[in-house]
This record gives sequence, structure tokens and C-alpha cells, in this order.
Amino acid sequence: MTQRLHLVFGGELVDPQTNVFRDVSKIHIVGMFPNYETAFQSWKAEAQRTVDNAHMRYFIAHIHRLRDEGKSGSPTEELGV
Repeated sequence: MTQRLHLVFGGELVDPQTNVFRDVSKIHIVGMFPNYETAFQSWKAEAQRTVDNAHMRYFIAHIHRLRDEGKSGSPTEELGV
């Protein structure tokens, strides 16, 4: 069975119309979750907790999509970088 990891993170954006963080060092890492359902619950809780700040945004990153063992590696990965 393939594990489908999801990362929930967020922070304050420079402009609510973009996805550029004001200060990358202050990104809030909520956590890593084993499935979309639990990631969504955590994302929703953080989004609702910060609803009064229009510049705060939380995201779900589909970590399992970053690497597929069945596909060849990227040129950078092949160089060992």
C-alpha cells in the first residue's frame, strides 16, 4: 500500500492575492499527515483559527506527488545534489 503523505503549513503573506510569504523563517509547520482527510481537518482548523488576519494562509502540500519511485530521477537528483 502506498503511503500518501501531506504537509500542512502556512504563514503571513505579503499580499493576499499572491502566495509569497512575508517572512519564510516564520512559516508555521502544522505537521505531516498520512492521508488527505486528516490533513484537511488540520488545515481547516488553522485556517479558521486565523480567519481574522486576511494575510494568513495555510496550504496542503501533497508530499507523495514529489517523488514517485516508478519514475526516473530528476537531473539534479542523478548528480547527487
